[in-house]
Amino acid sequence: MPKTVVAIVGSPNVGKSTIFNRIIGDRRAIVDDEAGITRDRLYATASWLKKSFTLIDTGGIEMENKPFQEQIRIQANIAIDEADIIIFVVDGQVGVTSDDVMVAKILRKVNKPIILAVNKIDEGLQASNASEFYSLGLGEPIPVSGAHGVGIGDILNRIVDQIKDEKEEINEDVITFSLIGRPNVGKSSLTNAILHQERVIVSDISGTTRDSIDTPFKKDGRDYVVIDTAGLKKRGKIYESIDKYSAIRALKAIERSEIVLLVIDGDKGILEQDKHVIQYATDLHKAIIIVVNKWDLVDKDTNTMSSFTKEIRKEYKFLDYAPVVFLSALTRKRLDTLFEALVMVHDAYHTRIKTSLLNDVMQEAQVMNQAPDFNGGRLKIYYATQVLTCPPTITLVVNDPNFMHFSYQRYLENRLRETFNFDGTPIRFSLKRHSKKEL
Repeated sequence: MPKTVVAIVGSPNVGKSTIFNRIIGDRRAIVDDEAGITRDRLYATASWLKKSFTLIDTGGIEMENKPFQEQIRIQANIAIDEADIIIFVVDGQVGVTSDDVMVAKILRKVNKPIILAVNKIDEGLQASNASEFYSLGLGEPIPVSGAHGVGIGDILNRIVDQIKDEKEEINEDVITFSLIGRPNVGKSSLTNAILHQERVIVSDISGTTRDSIDTPFKKDGRDYVVIDTAGLKKRGKIYESIDKYSAIRALKAIERSEIVLLVIDGDKGILEQDKHVIQYATDLHKAIIIVVNKWDLVDKDTNTMSSFTKEIRKEYKFLDYAPVVFLSALTRKRLDTLFEALVMVHDAYHTRIKTSLLNDVMQEAQVMNQAPDFNGGRLKIYYATQVLTCPPTITLVVNDPNFMHFSYQRYLENRLRETFNFDGTPIRFSLKRHSKKEL
């Protein structure tokens, strides 16, 4: 099931990005004293006490109309709308500000858990300084120091206390897929073409899509669920027109999907922005199909499709396993090729290889191409077994995991793809040092 989404909000320069970095254990958010430095939302997966969640860092909310402030306000509003839990960060050194009062007024109307974090309680300040923030009416303030890591555990305890333990039944026979891509590439038009009805709003204006909608349907005796980020949630709040990357609801759609369709505008070609929106899907090890839409608008000859495919392979070297489908959502031409790819990739994502066959391939691969010397030794694979599907995950029992060079792992993956149907799905390897019992 989708991870719980936790958004960090608050006025500029209160230390939201510092707390974000502390929680995820990495310096992914830019930390700077200049207000407004965080303009686009940042996403990361975090975990605490065996529970994981998606953490979002946002730009500051402020009443004054400073540069980027309207965009930052919109970014934070998206987080507030879409998040399951909200961390409201305030500055313990400055005290309660008019901006804090404004944000608190917004948050009190939200029927979601609010964690009030009073940051910068360090440099001689006592935890008692946080008590004045009771006046915001958001419950007990938690004194923290993002810079020194003090109180971060208390925030994390509050988060995991709010995460519900729910299990989602997965029907392996149902093909569940989502559509992602930069604005105005035709995701909603493609959803309508798939469903043969005007289910979602279609517009030339980038960003007319707001909510995630799951729609089950049947085709040729197969059950499908298409997850589209479709339909305006709030009139007048078209956030995506300023959003360079995928929005929170797209992340939720990806998490609920097995297959992700990366939709590209064939008429405009590949843009740098296309590469950003697929990153979350690859991080979650989802199966992927690249869909080139608006193919009816492209001037074509006998080599056009082949040339475009080569360009895709060049730009998306990390997606060389993903099939490429060319179609037109407007005319519904070549739509059947998409369903052929969906069935093929779904089967690959669920593929389970017999242990005997898997070991035959691994042993033959070692005979044909011995592993290179790396980190002071040469890798030897004693045994291989598939431990998971979705995606296929292979455990290799080896002499020393440190001897595995990334190029040799790539070689092993290619041998598996040559032998079995793994089109569209990533393959994961886990390395385990052998023991005497396994020899």
